[in-house]
Amino acid sequence: MAVTLLLAAGGLGAGVFGALLGLGGGILIVPLLTLAFGLPFREAVAISLLAVITTSSASAAVYLERGVANLRLGMTLELLTATGALAGGLLAFILDERLLAGIFAAMLVYVAVSMARRREAGIDERPPDLVVDPTADASPPANGFAATLGGPGYAIRRLPLGLALSAFAGLQSALLGVGGGIVKVPAMHLAMGVPLRVATATSNLTIGVTASASAVLYLLRDALDPYVAGPVVVGVFVGATAAARIAHRVPLRVLRLLFMVVLVYVAVQMAGRALGVVLG
Repeated sequence: MAVTLLLAAGGLGAGVFGALLGLGGGILIVPLLTLAFGLPFREAVAISLLAVITTSSASAAVYLERGVANLRLGMTLELLTATGALAGGLLAFILDERLLAGIFAAMLVYVAVSMARRREAGIDERPPDLVVDPTADASPPANGFAATLGGPGYAIRRLPLGLALSAFAGLQSALLGVGGGIVKVPAMHLAMGVPLRVATATSNLTIGVTASASAVLYLLRDALDPYVAGPVVVGVFVGATAAARIAHRVPLRVLRLLFMVVLVYVAVQMAGRALGVVLG
């Protein structure tokens, strides 16, 4: 019973962070299950993918109702993300687990550094669907199809780069169980000029589709422990539902800081696992 409650509590925390940051909770679920509960990496990834689907389902309706998420952009990027997720699901059972942990850690460090370098001078705190990010790229607005994907106060830039990064997001989602948000949020925000709050909401909207594409492959290979998955998913659902309703009240600076702190901490822990070193 104690272990079940701890798993549910961990899922609750992961759901809160996942919904606030558009990550799906997998970024915390995988380290929690592998480092704290000693679960094999691939089993942790399988449960994490279910948690990602739960986070997306719990928060997507709220973001759509408030008009924060960019549905057209999200579905366009998801075409490539889902394809990458299918490919990653096949590779996941070929690569060594320590190699996967090392890739996980390296990816987190890169994203954390990218977010830290993104200056946030004078972010406008108007309602989230009207937030304009003054740090967005100053290159000319996109033309053609990309021009139809923007929203109030921002235009979509570098669509081909965004599509390529989305495919990579799907690949690493299936390999590492993080739902793709860890790549898609920075890709939309840093590369495509989407305001951070819109990027996190759009990511929450689509990560469930990404996770579903690869979760099926894990289920077919019996890499899922239902006794662990049950309490984790329940906790994630409660946390994500609550967080989605308060996300619009959290300042952008706080969101960014939370993002970077969580990334760095988890990167250190996963690097230790890749090297066979137990960190406190």
